Amino acid sequence: MGHNDMMEKEEIFSKVLRAGRRTYFFDVRATKAGDYYLTITESKKFTNDDGSFHYKKHKIYLYKEDFSEFNSILAEMTDYIIDEKGEEVISERHQKDFKKEEYNTESSDDSPSAPESFTDVNFEDI
Repeated sequence: MGHNDMMEKEEIFSKVLRAGRRTYFFDVRATKAGDYYLTITESKKFTNDDGSFHYKKHKIYLYKEDFSEFNSILAEMTDYIIDEKGEEVISERHQKDFKKEEYNTESSDDSPSAPESFTDVNFEDI
């Protein structure tokens, strides 16, 4: 593998965000031409029935020409979520045994149920 091939794979600057079973990796990398781009990788841990585990990874590549619009839309979407639902995380909804009916015990049968909040970003959807 030549020096240029090594440079393409070299991480210039990296940050890690651990969030429960999910880990997000933010990596600045260099192209063959020496320009920089960003990769964002979501890694999610899954446990198999036998107790072993595996990871599923999803990656997006973000290039400089898209930064401004990407940042603008990301800020708009995150602001919307915080404005609508606040910053509090309803942790019970994230547990495997959460039952929606238990969450809505105070609501009557003819009232609409509480809407599900969007708290898990799946990079496959971006």
